[in-house]
Amino acid sequence: MTISKELLDELLKGCERPEDLLGDAGPMKELKIKLMERMLGAELTAHLGYEDGKDAPSDQANRRNGSSARSRESYVR
Repeated sequence: MTISKELLDELLKGCERPEDLLGDAGPMKELKIKLMERMLGAELTAHLGYEDGKDAPSDQANRRNGSSARSRESYVR
């Protein structure tokens, strides 16, 4: 996969100093969170054997029970 120059420009818009990119309000933190959520969702799909938003097989006791958005603060500990 190649990341386009336009996508990079959009992600880096407004970043003038290293802390603008890497700080708590910077895009790197949000990118790490979003990538981790996507990986964990894919792992759950593989484990359960069905996609999010689809009905679980009737013979499967282990199911998705919903999710909720977490606040940015809940990731920082």
